[in-house]
Amino acid sequence: MNQVQTEWMQQALRLAIATRNTTPPNPAIGCMIVDTDGRELGSGATQQTGGPHAEIMALRDARSRGKSLHGATVFVTLEPCSHHGRTPPCSDSLIEAGVKKVVIAMLDPNPRVAGSGVAALHAAGILTSVMNAEDSSAVSARELNIGFFSRMIRKTPWVRMKIAASLDGKTALNNGASQWITSDAARADGHAWRARACAVLTGIGTVLADNPRLDVRLVDTPRQPHLVVVDSRLETPLDAHLFVAGRALFIYAAVPDDTKKAALEARGATVIYLPGQQPGTQGKVDLAAMLRDLAQREINELHVEAGHKLNGSLIREGLVDEFVVYLAPKMIGQGCDMASFGPLSELSQAIPLEFKSTDLLGPDLRIVARIPGRDRF
Repeated sequence: MNQVQTEWMQQALRLAIATRNTTPPNPAIGCMIVDTDGRELGSGATQQTGGPHAEIMALRDARSRGKSLHGATVFVTLEPCSHHGRTPPCSDSLIEAGVKKVVIAMLDPNPRVAGSGVAALHAAGILTSVMNAEDSSAVSARELNIGFFSRMIRKTPWVRMKIAASLDGKTALNNGASQWITSDAARADGHAWRARACAVLTGIGTVLADNPRLDVRLVDTPRQPHLVVVDSRLETPLDAHLFVAGRALFIYAAVPDDTKKAALEARGATVIYLPGQQPGTQGKVDLAAMLRDLAQREINELHVEAGHKLNGSLIREGLVDEFVVYLAPKMIGQGCDMASFGPLSELSQAIPLEFKSTDLLGPDLRIVARIPGRDRF
């Protein structure tokens, strides 16, 4: 693409980013429509689930301005859908509008689309162009929706683990006190990461020790992410703060207790039994199976806020893709670790990471680190 086309795609990306917290489980998509003289005709972004997609919003915007769409060029951050799902096919709407060309940042990984949107546009005589996957706009479009790509291709969510700790890696004192190791700025940023996720995951240990709500309160959000609790023996109290109106609560257990299951489900939870089948996992939840089940429940990004035991289990089983770690400029000494796994016998067994970003938030350091290769799917 030339520089002008790149700028239009960047504008479409900005629209998509602005709706990132609104669209799940759908991907965040932006769309710009431009006339033959390079002037904007309309713009739009995908709405909440069941609402119009970006292309439809942009077409509506152009028509509301009284603009003709004949011969227009469309810039969209993901391939237009070509199937009847919660909404009609966007490819049909673009064809009916009489646009001349569609420029697409990324093909849709959804098997129900996966190139069929482009094929439908081609068949209607519309010029289509898909950006090179290495182009910066294409990389940004994929990164924006990495959880959606993960769910569609790997059949599991993108798992991001958030940890707040002292500089010497302690998340709490030995007596469990942890409020607050990090600053107000770091906590607000942590809520922003919660807000973009489809679901927040924690363990029964955190529920019993802290009685958290694990909802989004410190930033504005159009929706609350679902909550997932790993609770092998169904010990979740019926009066726990985690029962927040307006969101789904999934509790994964390993040891059947139909009486407690019925009581929890009466409070609005969904209880799923997924006991481990491998040696050493009896009586514990099969975490890999849980991720596959969550993908079937349309969870794209799973945000983990748990204690050192569940963190360690997820890391040990190779289920974590990315870490968001907040380090406070203080030393605690003896206390709770970030994660319990190992011991390793050789340094070569250490889990490698690559830093994606490092930023100061108030007095604290935020590190975003990713396990190399986890995003290559």
